[in-house]
Amino acid sequence: MGIIETLAILLYLGITGYLGFLGYKQTKDETDYLLAGRNTHPFVMAMSYGATFISTAAIVGFGGVAAWLGQSLLWLAFCNIFVGVFIAFVFLGNPTRKLGYRLNAHTFPELLGKRYDSKGVQLFGGLLIATFMPLYAAAVLIGGTHFVAEYFRIDYHVALLLFSVIITAYVIAGGLKGVMLADALQGSVMFVAMILLLFFTFDSLGGVAPAFKALGESWQATVEPLRARPLGEFAPQSPDFLMRLSLAWGFEGWAKMPDFLSEGWLFVITTITLGVGIGVLAQPQLVVRFMTVKSAKELQRAVPIGGIFILVAVAIVFVAGSLSNAWYFIHEGKNALQAAGGVNNVIPRFINDALPSWFGLLFFLALISAAMSTLSSQFHAMGTAIGRDTLEQIFPQSKHHSALVTKAGVLVMILISVSLAYLFDKQPAIIARSTAIFFALCAAIFLPSYLAALFWKRATKAGVFASMAIGALTSIFWITLVHFNEAKALGIAKALFGVNSILSGKIIFVDALIIALPLSFFALYLGSILSKPFKESHLKRCF
Repeated sequence: MGIIETLAILLYLGITGYLGFLGYKQTKDETDYLLAGRNTHPFVMAMSYGATFISTAAIVGFGGVAAWLGQSLLWLAFCNIFVGVFIAFVFLGNPTRKLGYRLNAHTFPELLGKRYDSKGVQLFGGLLIATFMPLYAAAVLIGGTHFVAEYFRIDYHVALLLFSVIITAYVIAGGLKGVMLADALQGSVMFVAMILLLFFTFDSLGGVAPAFKALGESWQATVEPLRARPLGEFAPQSPDFLMRLSLAWGFEGWAKMPDFLSEGWLFVITTITLGVGIGVLAQPQLVVRFMTVKSAKELQRAVPIGGIFILVAVAIVFVAGSLSNAWYFIHEGKNALQAAGGVNNVIPRFINDALPSWFGLLFFLALISAAMSTLSSQFHAMGTAIGRDTLEQIFPQSKHHSALVTKAGVLVMILISVSLAYLFDKQPAIIARSTAIFFALCAAIFLPSYLAALFWKRATKAGVFASMAIGALTSIFWITLVHFNEAKALGIAKALFGVNSILSGKIIFVDALIIALPLSFFALYLGSILSKPFKESHLKRCF
């Protein structure tokens, strides 16, 4: 690594460290540490929301999946903007901000707990976050670490250790103020890098029309010949196995949607598009961002910033991921998966192989920004889930040391997430799979109770517990015993019943969200109308 690269990376880390220190200096109480003082600038809030949302899971994980399954993933980009920004900011943002302020809530589980007048709801929410979020954090760690290891040509485990230590330092020190200030910087770096990525990708392929022409030719030359060979001939999870699998799933090109209601269509629409696109509404680390601004006006000003950021960050990497097939076909006669050796390696390899070397440094900083911004928010959310939402509810005396308990929770969650990143690194497409699982789980478990907290006064404590329990149990049942990918990988159905999935046919390609979310809503409704409503005095305090 040259002196310029070294200085640029040190400067970036220095600025990030300074922002963490600035957050530390500005943190005077628990509201500062947990909610950044409730007076965040709309630009900082929007960039923090976007940078937290768009992680290495989106760039490395889903960018690699776009190299495999093509531009059908652009439906996810549309869903991210329409649901994750427009609906979230316009319809949910201000009611969340007002409810959090009225109830003096500092975390997402605390918001639900105080709305439903139940420490049990807060405790249950905190435990669910602490249980499931490490899987998503591990996915983000894997994505960032792969790029660090590829860029510096160092061992994956060494890169994982260094990466984790840097993030730990500024999350624990600066609280949410430090996290959001760093997010704004990191989001800006990501935005510039993505714009340049689109330009350089088309430039490397001779322009827009030649790029898509080469993409079609690469499919015909490297994928269609596999159709004549049975799937069993290929090594499991090898690049050719995955491409032959896409043919069996109804894909006919990287610039086309798979056949309607085919296995591939169900996977792209129910798992990738809806699972992630709807799941964003109930992400604890994102919901809390709405509670950091002081008025509805700031939220309205943040909408165009967030929308443009998501469009650039998500759509461009999906286009670049699919077009990497054209570049490798022209230069090596292979598709991207064959050249890179796997889904998770496509984007890091493509940046290093196809684009200018100086851009590799910028993209490296962008990818580190994506990982650090998401991980810092995840670790902060998990730390508060362990500290404020769990331990403080079980041991009320620990409230006297709230910040210390939360920091200890952050450290514990980091250790668990790093361990998972170490264990699951070799799983194929683990980054995208883990992200989709976590987003769908959040939707099934939290979304009905969250929406009812904002808009339905008749919702009760019993309904909320029923909804969360049904959402969690149905999701876990479907993931472990039915859904084609996870059920086979976990092997529980195989051990108990001798089959990869207890069901058969196309239903096993339907994501758990499609089954669990309606049941979770129904459980909330039924549990609420069958139980005693809240007193008017409590509802007046909330609304």
